[in-house]
Parts: sequence; C-alpha cells; structure tokens
Amino acid sequence: MTADSIVVDGVTKNFTLRYHRSIKDITVAKMKGRAVSNTFKALDDVTFTIKQGESVGLMGLNGSGKSTLLKLISGVMRPDQGVVKTRGQIAGLIATGAGFHPQLSGRENIFLNAAIYGLSAEETAEIYDDVVNFAELGDHLNSPVGNYSSGQYSRLGFSVAVHIDSDIFLADEVLAVGDKPFKKKCMEKMEEIRDSGRTVVYVSHAAGSVKRMCDRVICLEKGRLVFDGDVDEGIEYLHYGEDDSKGSVAQRKLDAADSALGAEV
Repeated sequence: MTADSIVVDGVTKNFTLRYHRSIKDITVAKMKGRAVSNTFKALDDVTFTIKQGESVGLMGLNGSGKSTLLKLISGVMRPDQGVVKTRGQIAGLIATGAGFHPQLSGRENIFLNAAIYGLSAEETAEIYDDVVNFAELGDHLNSPVGNYSSGQYSRLGFSVAVHIDSDIFLADEVLAVGDKPFKKKCMEKMEEIRDSGRTVVYVSHAAGSVKRMCDRVICLEKGRLVFDGDVDEGIEYLHYGEDDSKGSVAQRKLDAADSALGAEV
C-alpha cells in the first residue's frame, strides 16, 4: 500500500491587512470609528491527501491560496487551524530569492541554500558542478545575488533545488521566468524528478504543462478546495465554471500561460 506523502487536514490560514501604518493614522481612525485592519482567510478548511509518487497540479486564479498552501506544506508557515503532515525531505522553489543572502555571491549562496536543505559542505561540493552547469549563469555566479534579476534568482534557486535528493518536490510557477531553452530544460528536469518516484506538487496556470506533468489536479478558489481529481476535468472546471465570468477569466489566464510556456516545451 502506497504511503501518504502529504496530508492536509482541515487547514485554515488567516492574514491581517492593516490599513494604517503610523500611530497617528491608527489613532485618528479609531477616533472616527474606522477599521484599522481586516482579517481574511487565505485558506479555508482545506483537506486532501497526496500519496508517495503522485504528481499533483495545484491550480486556481491569482489570490486563490496556491502559494500560501505550498508554503504551509514546505513548513515556511504554520496553519491557524488544522494539520499539515509531510513524509521525508522537501525541496523546491516556492518563492523567487528564497534562501539566498543578497550580499553573498551566487557561488556562496549555493552552499548556503544547500545547507538550509540540510546538506554538509562536502555533500554540496559533490553536486556543485551540476548546479552551476544547470543554472548557466556564467560570470554572474561571482556577483552578489542582490544584483540578480528575478530570472537569475529563479535559475539559481531551481538549480539547487532539483539537485537535492528529496522525497517531495514543490514548484511554484518556477518555469514562468527565463528564456525558452531554460524553460524547456526545467520542464525536462521536472519530468525526471516525477519519473524517479518522488512526490511532486506543481503550481502553474499553464494547462499544457500541467497535463504533461501531472496525473491529478487540485483547484482552489478564494481559499477553498473546489475540485480534486482528473487533470482534464480540473482544467475544464477552471475554463467553464458555473460562473461564466469566472470561467472566461480563468481561461484567458490559462491560455496566456500556455502561449508563454506550453508551446515551447
């Protein structure tokens, strides 16, 4: 029987929006009876289980809670309610620049980022050349990463993550930045990770790449899980939901993502 790799049980995550930044603004707002903050649910009672070796696409419009869910799975955040359980080592790229020190060079940050994953300096040295060759940053590796573009950040972060021997791999729109050859190489590496039997959670707006990568789709809408099942049916749900306006917006986003990504790979 295949073991559970990720268990998300009744998870809710709240965030607070503050309308006023200074003490003066807050004082005036309170005197006038105005709200100084507002709490909203980024995730609302989300429950699902992912088995070891599954490749799951996480889809939904911007603001639906995808990135928040990925951060909870990775352990970067904790839920306000519910439980998130994972089995084994987790690697992946969930935010551009995550795990990097802006004043250190790309070379130094490879060792720093790998150490965050639990690798020793000796273990990092063993994968160092592969990381450098995959990233294709050339002389920029000697520059502080604080000077990097978002694309260079993504190249380096993804290159480290894919060379970590993990049980679970998380990717949040990692292929959305970079030139066509690098996108193609990233997709091929993701397929290699999937085929190795690791669990993959892949966040993307690109229907074509989700079809290619995943055997299951989870859809979020305003923080709630609204679909969990077949890939084609999940994409169809986003394209043509009960609310036609929602479906048309989702379809435009998916089609735009496909034109930027799916056609090249």
